[in-house]
Amino acid sequence: MSSPRFPIPQGTLDMLILQVLSLEAAHGYGIAQRLQQISREAVHVNQGSLYPALHRLEQKRWLKSAWRRSETGREAKFYELTQAGRKQLARERADWERLTEAVELIFNEGA
Repeated sequence: MSSPRFPIPQGTLDMLILQVLSLEAAHGYGIAQRLQQISREAVHVNQGSLYPALHRLEQKRWLKSAWRRSETGREAKFYELTQAGRKQLARERADWERLTEAVELIFNEGA
């Protein structure tokens, strides 16, 4: 049984992209597919959100990109995490863990 789709909370797309790219370099479509696969179809990112986010992360120097042949033989822009991107991902994961712990405490109050 697949999970229902839901909107990605504001401010988390960058963190999710960084996480996917910490696993391996990928092109935009591959990043979207990997997010969908890992989340068991719950997370779907449209191109109108994905590509501006990739551009923003590259501007911050958290990603670097290069044109390469994809698995289909076409040229595609592949993105990979930089050292600064890995550090940012570690910060964002720590912040996310603190936030989810706090939310859980609030939800469990009085339960």
